[in-house]
Amino acid sequence: MDLLVRFLIAGGVMGLLDFLWLGFIAKSLYAAEIGKIMLPKPNWTAAIAFYLVYLVGVVMFVINPSIEKNSFSYALGFGALFGLVAYATYDLTNLATIKGFSLKVALIDMVWGMIITAAVSVVTFWAVTKWIG
Repeated sequence: MDLLVRFLIAGGVMGLLDFLWLGFIAKSLYAAEIGKIMLPKPNWTAAIAFYLVYLVGVVMFVINPSIEKNSFSYALGFGALFGLVAYATYDLTNLATIKGFSLKVALIDMVWGMIITAAVSVVTFWAVTKWIG
């Protein structure tokens, strides 16, 4: 049950933040920089699969250890590191293999990966340790 609660909190936070980022904040950046290679509509099956797999990684490799250590700084630091590694895997692979993929988008996206994953990790850590106990 603990894992499910952590997964649901992390998923809610990530869903909200990525909705704001992709739907409003960075929407025009992505369209301007890589619009010619973007699908007109997202492949929702692939998107949902990404979020499910990614959240399992964040919960197992960042959130659970931070709760076991009772360490906000672990959640923050390793959340940012996990986000950098995961988003860099995607973005650097795209730069290496996709004609027209933008270096600007790759760099911004890697920073976003650090920010969103650190935020998801910290908020989930805080919610579990302060609210749920």
